[in-house]
Amino acid sequence: MYATNVRTLKKNPSAALRHAEEGPVVVLKGNHPNAVILHLELEQSIGESEQALLPALAASLYKDGTLSLGAAAQLSKMGLSSFAGHLSSLGVEVVGKDETTEKEQGDLARWLVL
Repeated sequence: MYATNVRTLKKNPSAALRHAEEGPVVVLKGNHPNAVILHLELEQSIGESEQALLPALAASLYKDGTLSLGAAAQLSKMGLSSFAGHLSSLGVEVVGKDETTEKEQGDLARWLVL
């Protein structure tokens, strides 16, 4: 899957269309998924289109925080580890940092030293 922003899409729509031939293209607006471009083949069934769209939609909803990792994996119809790998290939953090991360890392470092 390929992601592009609106500015790049306006400058070179052909690149996005070429990438869409290989898989869904997510269009970002302000670093948030806004649209998905799918390549349509006449011989491709709706079921096949759905199989291509679901991982892109699930990744977008996970990145936005709308779905948990498990729920997004279910929506994508991929296994959890496969979906986590899919997210990594897109550059989406599977484990995000929050306000407690630094304290927990310090606690873990002290524990491991003992």
